[in-house]
Amino acid sequence: MVVSTPRTLGSTTRRPGDRLVSVWLAASLLLTLAATASAQSANSRHARLSTDLAQLAKTNGDFQPTTVIITASQAKVDRLAAKYGLSVLQRLATGAVLQIPAYRLGDVADDTEVDSLSSNHEVAGQMAVTVQAIGADQVQAGFAGLPGLNGLGIGVAVIDSGVANVPELRGRILASVDFTDSRGQGLDQDGHGTHVAGIIAAAGQNVKDDTRGVAPGANIISLKVLDAQGKGRAANVISALDWAVEHRAQYNIRVINLSLGGPVLQSWRDDPIDQAVERAYRAGIVVVASAGNFGNDPKGRSVFGAVSVPGNSPFAITVGALNTKGTPSRSDDVLASYSSKGPTLYDHLIKPDIAAPGNRIRGLLAPGSRLAKEHPELVVGTSNGTRLELSGTSMAAAAVSGAAALVLSSQPKLAPLGVRVLLQMGAQDLKLGLLASGAGSLNVAASVSRGKVPTVIAGESITAANVAYGSTLVTGRVGTDSQTVLWGDTVLWGDTVLWGDTVLWGD
Repeated sequence: MVVSTPRTLGSTTRRPGDRLVSVWLAASLLLTLAATASAQSANSRHARLSTDLAQLAKTNGDFQPTTVIITASQAKVDRLAAKYGLSVLQRLATGAVLQIPAYRLGDVADDTEVDSLSSNHEVAGQMAVTVQAIGADQVQAGFAGLPGLNGLGIGVAVIDSGVANVPELRGRILASVDFTDSRGQGLDQDGHGTHVAGIIAAAGQNVKDDTRGVAPGANIISLKVLDAQGKGRAANVISALDWAVEHRAQYNIRVINLSLGGPVLQSWRDDPIDQAVERAYRAGIVVVASAGNFGNDPKGRSVFGAVSVPGNSPFAITVGALNTKGTPSRSDDVLASYSSKGPTLYDHLIKPDIAAPGNRIRGLLAPGSRLAKEHPELVVGTSNGTRLELSGTSMAAAAVSGAAALVLSSQPKLAPLGVRVLLQMGAQDLKLGLLASGAGSLNVAASVSRGKVPTVIAGESITAANVAYGSTLVTGRVGTDSQTVLWGDTVLWGDTVLWGDTVLWGD
């Protein structure tokens, strides 16, 4: 194996594959330069503002209050609040949400104690995957001498609209915390979170019940950040991420699912949600995020560079959606037209990282939820009960979170980077390009077997892409057939991590 010098995260050095995105990178760069110029014209100091706040600061006289997120110590928060007469609306582990009149925004941004300010923007959910389509049924049953795995004991934190205590999840919802209301019970009034949790971990009530999640033995930790309309605020997502980190040992939280998104208004380095994702990653938790549903414009034309927050984080496994045409066979799969494509705005990272089924996914229904009431056409009666059929990168991300739980069942000591490598290496190349489907279509059977066992899904022989990449890159070649492999420079846990007979990493 020939390995080049590792590049540090955030390096501006050209990466392998940059030539693939040069046209889109140039377009994104122009947008970034325009936004940066606008911000700098309104702010002559060093503090950085998200794009929407920079625009608001230009009004300089509007008394309408706005809410901002500042990353700072609580002592600094209190000093700034007292100095400028600001209200502290919410305390965060890493700062606070402040209410600032628009006319004072420029003054606060000019303060030498302030490094950056971000808006407390809205986030929303990113609206039957069959486990057969991704090979999860084989992993659950055991194949080629490998024991059956179902994610037993792996905790998956679902940061969403809450999770209903339905029979298919009963006894495995270990905690339910409501970040939208300190007195709330975490009930899923919207329906999105229960559907997502079902894709991850539903266990059918009987052997004929096909409403079965990817990791039906996994536990769910429900962290509610979206209200009855499926809407929420950035600050609550941050609080939920930090809560998951704080309680990871108590509930064995190994995976966080973020089937939600908001606008990209600044670099991931300054975005508070992305910073919280990085904290979770560095705490040893796999973070899975939906890419977003902005893959085409109102006229149906394909759009690049529209991956949402937190899918733009280099520390998240970002997932695009496939339309499987309702069949487990892969030969008819296509990228869902709505699935957001990269590169990321501002930072030009290659995203998404992988793709999974996301179109017309039949799953669990939260009784009395908004989605069921407002969209009766999505409610489907089956012999096993009433189900809900949703589409979106939210559903695709949930499938990958379940797959991550299965991989962790097979190799419990893997670090988040190791999970990413195995998921990407096992994916099937769809020949759609990295900016559309990442490494390709999720194939958890190949990932769990580490490429040692040929995969057959719905009678089709599936070849693994043998490609993994991330935002921190090292390039090299594996084996004798010259596959290019890209991966990060963080050491994985465990004695060895193998793909086929090749050692990628060890202690």
